[in-house]
Amino acid sequence: MEEPAIKIKKDIIVISGSSGLIGTRLINELAKKYLVIGLDNIGYPFPPITAECVCIDITSDKSMENAFERIRFAYGNRIASVVHLAAYYDFSGEPSPLYQKITLEGTERLLRVLQGFEVEQFVFSSSLLVYDSTKPGINITEESPVNPKWDYPQSKVDTEKILRSKRGKISVMNLRIAGVYSNEGDSIPITNQIQRIYENQLTSHFYPGKFDRGNPYVHLDDLIAGLIKAIEKRKEFSGMTTINLGEPETMSFIELQNEIARLLFNKEWKTYKIPKFVAKTGAWVQGLFGDSFIKPWMVDLTDDHMELDISRANKMLDWEPKHRLRTTLPKIIDNLKSDPQKWYKENDLKPPSDLKEKQSEK
Repeated sequence: MEEPAIKIKKDIIVISGSSGLIGTRLINELAKKYLVIGLDNIGYPFPPITAECVCIDITSDKSMENAFERIRFAYGNRIASVVHLAAYYDFSGEPSPLYQKITLEGTERLLRVLQGFEVEQFVFSSSLLVYDSTKPGINITEESPVNPKWDYPQSKVDTEKILRSKRGKISVMNLRIAGVYSNEGDSIPITNQIQRIYENQLTSHFYPGKFDRGNPYVHLDDLIAGLIKAIEKRKEFSGMTTINLGEPETMSFIELQNEIARLLFNKEWKTYKIPKFVAKTGAWVQGLFGDSFIKPWMVDLTDDHMELDISRANKMLDWEPKHRLRTTLPKIIDNLKSDPQKWYKENDLKPPSDLKEKQSEK
């Protein structure tokens, strides 16, 4: 094999989906130690300048092959880790061929090209949503049954099967990740719940599910730390290893509801349980008059519950989340109060017409 055009001593990390929330933060941290190559769509947005940008069309064999020929020419045949963050997701609940084209076939295409390289590790960003629901007090482990209930987690389960059969000799770290949030928000379910209460929307006072159920989350900083741990410990693993990353404490819906209201208005929020058929009808009607976050299909999932056993992450990766959603909520709410317009924009939320008046009231 010919010598690479650029001789470097740093290990090479390749990250797909490199311009996203997770990819951007991960690249900036990894660039302190590694040479990072960011794979992303052609055109804006681009990965951070701390990474070399290699544009690809993940649905094209030719584009994928050209991208990795470019990497081989410049840096050679050795890649320490490929962190695969690129995937399709859509909260509308509508079926989409993009799950197949991007998440499944895109991953298979990437694995196929990597067989021609010396790759130490492939990190896949899966989701805790692949698991079957549990009950309060019953933890989910990596051996718990899977039961994806909509297209996004189903695409993750199907892609995990591809990884098992198509990885060749590449070691795979399959990380099933909880919902990601940050001090600014950056979590669609959390920020929408905050928005409904902040605006005193009628829907903020009604809920069709069991109040004591909820889902785990993980702070962006802790997720980045977990990904870095997985990369640093890559030589300790072989085959395919699945590890859950999330906080060991799950806040229930009503705990979140009341804590958000306390932080915003210093009072308990009046919340009433309604039948599921009423909630579905209401969500459908709202959808007629705007792009409401709450969709009829979500109503069936309101009784679902997950809480995590993260002992494997602790043992294998020496990872323990330093943050908790409960103690980060005050920072998220403070950011909203201090600059509502900025908070709405950063969280891609449609502001109410009286947002300026709300800001002046604070």
